[in-house]
Amino acid sequence: MLKRLLLVLASASVLLINAARAEEKPDTDLVLLTENFPPYNMAKNGKNFAQDENINGIAVDIVREMFKRANVTYSLTLRFPWERIYKLALEKPGYGVFVMARLPDREKLFKWVGPIGPDDWIMLAKADSKITLETLDQARKYKIGAYKGDAIAETLAKQGLKPIVVLRDQDNAKKLVNGQIDLWATGDPAGRYLARQDGVTGLKTVLRFNSAELYLALNKDVPDELVAKLQAALDQLRKEGVVDDIMAKYL
Repeated sequence: MLKRLLLVLASASVLLINAARAEEKPDTDLVLLTENFPPYNMAKNGKNFAQDENINGIAVDIVREMFKRANVTYSLTLRFPWERIYKLALEKPGYGVFVMARLPDREKLFKWVGPIGPDDWIMLAKADSKITLETLDQARKYKIGAYKGDAIAETLAKQGLKPIVVLRDQDNAKKLVNGQIDLWATGDPAGRYLARQDGVTGLKTVLRFNSAELYLALNKDVPDELVAKLQAALDQLRKEGVVDDIMAKYL
């Protein structure tokens, strides 16, 4: 009786271990994460969690076609906040996150596929604002709104501009209109798209202070061969005009 009980317990332990390993090992080649960052990536229902076909946007459509061409399998989840999915892609083998600005500080942290699209950095003001800027340094005396964890906010902070950050970039549109901030540091076209979604129009660009490119960032343990296949597929899509066609569908 005791021997049979020990065998049952041993079998159960093996099953639990195997189940745990199965959870750790993705069923696909890659686990992709993204966030609500219209018009590049967004949940169709506007919420902060969505999976697979319930996500769309410029980058999502490009990534889907790229993976299809490269014959690489993946799962796709949209989550919140950005800092969480960034950390997962940074630490977990087989994970990737998009879209991400490719900055010098991040260069060696990930393997990169792209560019997927542009992300100019701009300062927006209300239509009737008297603010004029020629340099970023001139913005120091104003209250600047930005998106927590975003490359724009991080860059401004490093330069001592002390941005007022929020968890959702679109919240800055109404803060700007309501006078809670003087300027909104955001991406173009993302900022204008987000503002329109919240019924805010007529904002004006008072400074364009950087031109960035957005990428798919993959964990460093992703094989170079797989990264090369994805890059080749994206290059071919761009050559065929597919990337431009997808952009035109949203903008």
